[in-house]
Amino acid sequence: MWSSRTCEPYMCVTMHYIVEWEMKSACLQTTYFPQDHTGENIAEALGDVTTTWMLNPNPVAITTDNGSNIVSAVQSKQWLRMQCFGHRLHLAICHGMQNSKITRAINICKKNVAAFSYSWKRRRELAEAQVQLNLPAHQLITESPTRWGSRLQMVERVLEQERALAKVLSADKKTRPLVLTWQDIEVLEAIQRALKPLQEFTDALSGEGYVTLSYVRPVLHLFNSKLLAPQEGDGELANTIRHTILTYLNDKYSEPSTSDLLDMASFVDPRFRGTYVCSEKLAALKERVIYEAQELLANDAARNQVRPQSAAEQCVVTDPAPPVAKKKTLASFFEQDATPSAFSPRESIQNELSSYFQSVCLDSKADPLQWWREHEVAYPALSSLARKYLCVPATSSPSERIFSCSGNIVTCQRASLKPDTVDRLVFLAKNLEM
Repeated sequence: MWSSRTCEPYMCVTMHYIVEWEMKSACLQTTYFPQDHTGENIAEALGDVTTTWMLNPNPVAITTDNGSNIVSAVQSKQWLRMQCFGHRLHLAICHGMQNSKITRAINICKKNVAAFSYSWKRRRELAEAQVQLNLPAHQLITESPTRWGSRLQMVERVLEQERALAKVLSADKKTRPLVLTWQDIEVLEAIQRALKPLQEFTDALSGEGYVTLSYVRPVLHLFNSKLLAPQEGDGELANTIRHTILTYLNDKYSEPSTSDLLDMASFVDPRFRGTYVCSEKLAALKERVIYEAQELLANDAARNQVRPQSAAEQCVVTDPAPPVAKKKTLASFFEQDATPSAFSPRESIQNELSSYFQSVCLDSKADPLQWWREHEVAYPALSSLARKYLCVPATSSPSERIFSCSGNIVTCQRASLKPDTVDRLVFLAKNLEM
């Protein structure tokens, strides 16, 4: 959901799929949405999108943020919902920041930034202090409430410029209370140590040109085993922040439907296979793989059946061309009639699974889609599952990029564009290069 500069509400829907083992995405609609943003109305709008574009009424999964109305809409449609990893990590960090010492230190940081953001004189004095103290000539960073990474960047920049800030602020009795105390600095350093390892994960999982969903289970394992595990010598506050973040993430991603989706996505990724699937769940997951692969193969066979001729095609009668006599080759004496496979569909898929687990593990930096392109013939059933699950994005960033694109279209100079025109312009801007 997005509001334009003229406060007109829109709903953006993107679609993600794999074609010839390349990740593709498309903006379907930027729909004008003047109704109340209730779960019922959003569910109806999503149903209209699937009908208009003749999509599968039961998609593999839909990735959304954690708005209660969006969650209600997806539940009413009985769709499988993937929780946006970026939003979940943001909320987890917000939970980790719920501490009186942290709140005070962050508020002091914000006041420091504000003191220099609205005074050209202080900015000049800060630049002079940076030269005198041999500090980088960096500006302070303002926190954005919707991006947890901006808070970490603000804290890091304040710590970097702490001596210059103290020199400028202490010279004026009005701003002297804003000087960071040693207790505030300790708290900010604890925040930096706890959050720094998480900084790159949100951006890495927000891409739409490569596989992201299969990374979520390994990332959670990495958080539990290393990045958010208690660290000796880091202090109680830093470890408390880590524990709070980790507990929140484990709780939210332990939901059965979400956990099963993450297990399946990592399973069909040849870089991970069953490495990060709980050993107690591996046997059940293999049975689910066999069942879903059989269904996909049956559906593909049904779609590939010969289309019946239309009445117009049946009326056209042509004389068949006489067969061209071909010279018999030596190989023709060894031709054999095609015989049906000795294995049932279930046994064939089981053989694929065994071979899949015995194959050499793919390097973690390699492209899993390239691997499936090369091995699709060897694993026809498993490749269908990979095509089904690996296209699901781990975050809702693709739809949020539509908001940025729409903001560049509905500018102050073009604020009177009609909703249908906005929809067409955004559609062309995002899909023209497809």
